[in-house]
Amino acid sequence: MTKKQKKNLIRIIISSVLMLLFLFLPFEGIIRLGLFLIPYLIIGYDILIKAGKGIINLQPFDECFLMSLATIGAIIIAVTTDGDYIEAIAVMLFYQIGEWFQSYAVGKSRKNITGLMDIRPDYANIETDGVIEQVDPDEVEIGSIITVQPGEKIPIDGIVTEGSSMLDTAALTGESLPKKVSAGDEVISGCINQNGLLRIRTTKDFEESTVSRILDLVENASSRKSRSEDFITRFARIYTPFVVFSALALAILPPLFSMFVLGQNGGWHNWIYRALTFLVISCPCALVISIPLSFFAGIGGASREGILVKGSNYLEMLSKTKTVVFDKTGTLTKGVFEVVSVEPEKITKEQLLSLAAAAEQYSGHPIALSIKKAAGNISAACANNIEEIAGHGIRAEVGGEIIYVGNEKLMKKIGVKFEKTDRSGTIVYAAKGNNYIGRIIISDVIKPTAKEAIRNLKKTGIKKTVMLTGDSTSAAEMIAGELEIDEVHCELLPADKVSEIEKLLEQKNKGESIAFVGDGINDAPVLTRADIGIAMGALGSDAAIEASDIVLMDDDPMKITKAIRISRKCLKIVNENIWFSISVKVICLVLGALGIANMWIAIFADVGVMILAVLNSIRCLMLKKL
Repeated sequence: MTKKQKKNLIRIIISSVLMLLFLFLPFEGIIRLGLFLIPYLIIGYDILIKAGKGIINLQPFDECFLMSLATIGAIIIAVTTDGDYIEAIAVMLFYQIGEWFQSYAVGKSRKNITGLMDIRPDYANIETDGVIEQVDPDEVEIGSIITVQPGEKIPIDGIVTEGSSMLDTAALTGESLPKKVSAGDEVISGCINQNGLLRIRTTKDFEESTVSRILDLVENASSRKSRSEDFITRFARIYTPFVVFSALALAILPPLFSMFVLGQNGGWHNWIYRALTFLVISCPCALVISIPLSFFAGIGGASREGILVKGSNYLEMLSKTKTVVFDKTGTLTKGVFEVVSVEPEKITKEQLLSLAAAAEQYSGHPIALSIKKAAGNISAACANNIEEIAGHGIRAEVGGEIIYVGNEKLMKKIGVKFEKTDRSGTIVYAAKGNNYIGRIIISDVIKPTAKEAIRNLKKTGIKKTVMLTGDSTSAAEMIAGELEIDEVHCELLPADKVSEIEKLLEQKNKGESIAFVGDGINDAPVLTRADIGIAMGALGSDAAIEASDIVLMDDDPMKITKAIRISRKCLKIVNENIWFSISVKVICLVLGALGIANMWIAIFADVGVMILAVLNSIRCLMLKKL
């Protein structure tokens, strides 16, 4: 609880105690008025000041003006009729209780975002002549070596050059399990080094590092309002002056009609009391407070799960998603080549891998790297006279024999008979002299959670899943088939992907959204063109993250389903608050105008509805079961 919340709670308690105490004291007249003004001013002085400032600035029509006008009018009626001051104080008291609940709810949801803000590093360690000096992260240049000690935050993105450790990434990704890193691994700013000393070569400026981009996204999220929020803002601007003049008409016109047309007593006190009741009922606090709060809580709750939403308008749009379009590489697959099958002929798998790794030992090609990685601890043969045959593969001398490693063209070129395969992926054939000795199949590996993610999307009501990729037809169709994706388009250039998205946009039903999920720099145009762009944030490119509307911080496709469920829950709560608030207001306004509803019913219609709406909004933070 903040100091301001504690102060307001103390005011509420003191005012309540004094009001109840003075209720039983036997004073009358001016003394009784003076006594009851004490709790009234204690609980309402800030509202009166805000109302006064609004009048001075020629912008009087807000909830503070309505509360002030209604309570001051109620006090005047009590004075002139020797009535009860409790109603006037109760209106202000319960209004402040509602405001306190709203402040508490905002604070609760803000904790998720301020917790995220804790990832901002205060310094970076630069080692000079064996002495560590703390400098501002802004001062560290690209390519500098920084030292991160156990317990410290990584200040800038980079590559580990020395040391190994476990990193706490929870603040960024929502993942509770620590991540192990060692020399050669990429690390991102904002992670906490748990145990080992790390030396990191920076690859970005501080302003371009992950932590700075995340904080910028979160800080600017509230500036992008949803349609619901814009509607409530416009509604309040028209609604508030309308009800003020309606209340004024209710206070004046019936008595005048009664006096001059019917020739009866005007009943001024009765109609003014109805008008004041009407004002209290009409206060739009429940809508003005609960709708932005629901979105704020939804964005805060999503950030706790490692899902960064750039604005409530995107949260609203995401809730309407019926088609999800995926890039393949780096989104549904890991984006790295791995050996998925070793199929030897007349030798063992270990021998085939050893010979192929020996031939490729000096190559830096991704295919060669994947073969050497798969060979791992297998005793590597020694190769001599290595010759690269452009567009075909490699010829090398291993153990006194000629080894060929390459594609179909190479096998045909040297006249070796080999077995072709229909399996998708990159096929590397090997021959010893003129004898075929097997093949190695290399492919991009599907992410462990991708298949479950697609299934969960369909369970949430997604009508169609689509994959767009620049890969070959065979590779793409294999991935799409395994993941049970409804539609696939292959061998696409970036411009072709945009064209495919535009076709889908033309075909969609009114009120539905299309989301595109991607990670690469060539996905930026598609992310921008789709209704909702979702970027893989941990390993995704800067361009993709900047162009997207939602960022998944741990690259897990499962988070897409969670993001959609969060958005739908948030919008459901927003609609509940809108319909509940307006329905109760309309009913109570009619009852108030007819003289059936008194000030206590007005208090419920205003403060009671606001508290219920605020409590309902807090449900946006409860995401455990989503």
